[in-house]
Amino acid sequence: MTINQVKEDKTLTLKVAGRLDTTTVNELEDVLNTALEGITDLVFDFSDLEYISSAGLRVLLKTQKQIQKSGTMIVRGANDMVLEIFEVTGFNDILTIE
Repeated sequence: MTINQVKEDKTLTLKVAGRLDTTTVNELEDVLNTALEGITDLVFDFSDLEYISSAGLRVLLKTQKQIQKSGTMIVRGANDMVLEIFEVTGFNDILTIE
């Protein structure tokens, strides 16, 4: 998995590529723990994300709860398989997905 960060003012875009699962989720958590200070808008670009496991979903839910206190979180560009995982788990009702 790779994570590219683009910060513009108070907006942070994280482009996540590869697989977000139990073996890679700690990398995303580490980035989020250091990068969210002062951020009001968080965008996950999942256009190159191949798969997300329950561990990845847990991090998204935790981050959503954290960021909604001071801003917004958007998921963009998810492929059909990732979108189906969001639908089956009900995350499409929790997250803002574009």
